[in-house]
Amino acid sequence: MLLRLIPLAPLLGSLLNIFFGVRLGRKNSGLLACAAVLCSFVLSLVIFSQLPVGGIVRDTLFTWIESDPFKADVSLQVDGLTMVMLLVVTGISFLIHIYSLGYMGHDESMIRYFAYLNLFVFFMLVLVMADNLLLLFVGWEGVGLCSYLLIGFWYQDHTNTIAGNKAFIVNRIGDFGFILGIFFLFWELGSQGVWTLDFAELKHNVHLLTPEKATLITLLLFIGATGKSAQIPLYVWLPDAMQGPTPVSALIHAATMVTAGIYMTARLSFLFTLAPLTLSVIATIGALTALFAATIALTQNDIKRVLAYSTVSQLGYMFLAVGVGAFSAAVFHLFTHAFFKACLFLGSGSVIHALQGEQDMRKMGGLKAHLPVTYWTYLIAALAISGAPLTAGFFSKDQILWQAFASSHGSFWLWFAGWVTAGLTAFYMFRQLFMVFHGKCRADDRVKAHIHESPRVMTVPLILLALGSIFAGWFGTPEYLWGSPWDRWLEPVFALAHEGHHGAVNEEVLMLLAVGIAAAGFLLAYVSYYRGGKMPERFAAAAGGLLYRWSLNKYYIDEFYGFLIVRPLTAFANWLAQSVDSGVIDGTINGIANRVRSSSEVWRHIQTGNVQHYLFGFLAGTVLILGYYLYF
Repeated sequence: MLLRLIPLAPLLGSLLNIFFGVRLGRKNSGLLACAAVLCSFVLSLVIFSQLPVGGIVRDTLFTWIESDPFKADVSLQVDGLTMVMLLVVTGISFLIHIYSLGYMGHDESMIRYFAYLNLFVFFMLVLVMADNLLLLFVGWEGVGLCSYLLIGFWYQDHTNTIAGNKAFIVNRIGDFGFILGIFFLFWELGSQGVWTLDFAELKHNVHLLTPEKATLITLLLFIGATGKSAQIPLYVWLPDAMQGPTPVSALIHAATMVTAGIYMTARLSFLFTLAPLTLSVIATIGALTALFAATIALTQNDIKRVLAYSTVSQLGYMFLAVGVGAFSAAVFHLFTHAFFKACLFLGSGSVIHALQGEQDMRKMGGLKAHLPVTYWTYLIAALAISGAPLTAGFFSKDQILWQAFASSHGSFWLWFAGWVTAGLTAFYMFRQLFMVFHGKCRADDRVKAHIHESPRVMTVPLILLALGSIFAGWFGTPEYLWGSPWDRWLEPVFALAHEGHHGAVNEEVLMLLAVGIAAAGFLLAYVSYYRGGKMPERFAAAAGGLLYRWSLNKYYIDEFYGFLIVRPLTAFANWLAQSVDSGVIDGTINGIANRVRSSSEVWRHIQTGNVQHYLFGFLAGTVLILGYYLYF
């Protein structure tokens, strides 16, 4: 019974705010939303305390679809993997809700904001707790809907509505492949007498699929994952998602929507392992996305946009791990990433709050003295995402790079792409840190006079997330240190034999190489942006400015999509509206209406309203009927 209360609590909070939020008032509506998510987090901790390693708990609410032989229940389950996601989603979301009390405290639409935020958490919990693919898809679509509502929350600005529409449409493209994958999986197993979408039944009968069919199904499912988790070629919606409120950015990027694709592949790991070709595609796209997004983040000047491309890059790391069969490492990086990325986004929100909405890093600088708590928490999170030793990101990145190099599904080039990305990550994160917090303040004089640290309701979540950015990685330390309880916790879920490893290089050497390139990235950023060197300008000039312009303009991918896809489809839609819609559809309907109206003109003249005329009509009819019978 406790399981159903975990998603129902935020749903109830959302409904109460929708119907009674105005009566409660803005402050009470925010507290209600926070209490609802806190309730889910506490219940998750209770389940965690009772769940043994390898255990699983189920709760069936009711039968949803029953058409013999197929049956689908609204049923929830919690195992080791779900437990990790529950703690991440509810814990991080609770801190973001608390932070929002301060950040959105003066917004007139605060009640609507918290209603959407609770609804978002509800759908994410449905996604991760579902015990069948059909219910998972409900949560999958629900978070897509809520992302649209939250990204375009300030809908009065046309830019925000465009960003919300873009996120919704791009995700629908990915979801089309996801739906096809579900249908094809259902049909192929059903043709062999297994009509089910329950995860337990799928895992038991997945051997009935041929490798070719498993490959096609997993490729279709991965298309859905590229949309939700922002991988090439469907990553373009995520940077524009920055148009929403900063806590929304933190929620989407750290704890909820973008992790859905990683979770789905991990949940269906028994299916993906049957398709080595799909795993190779996933690893390649993950590595390319990680490297590609990192090169864009190098030159961005919007504080949130740097973090957005950082998220795309880190998600690429996770898919790299999935592609080499290291599902546990992928989920581990998802776990650690939630802490330091939420801390970075909320830290950027604290900076934006202090600078009265300014997001351009070229108009910042020197904020360390004014925002000490924000600075130190931001520094810790930047160290964690860069892979500094003993931080959370250090251990999770180490696992991924090790598996990418040494796993039987890995290769030198996959490792090399991840390794270079680690160096780029350290560079652009400390470029951002130095531009925002060090040097001379470049803000306008009007803004300088009002720079101040954020209230405690915003800084306390930052401190807790910073602590998680350090200690969360200690759950998955390598065996040569003090062992990894993480792998032991998730091993029963994945139930995979330990992969063989190749190569003469051991994990310690690869770890030193990763630390080395991260240190090189830090030193390059230090010399270029802290010491006031001219290296960025010299590098851009040496390349003729071409590489810099391409990176600054995101390689013109949005323009390319606009030219190749958006404009032709828009032109085609306009032609349909003007020709087919007006000429064929409206012409057919209007033509029928005109014919009916013309025929009614004849009968309108007969309906004179004169009783004598009607009596004459009856008499004439009677004579005609009698004549007919007498004649024939």
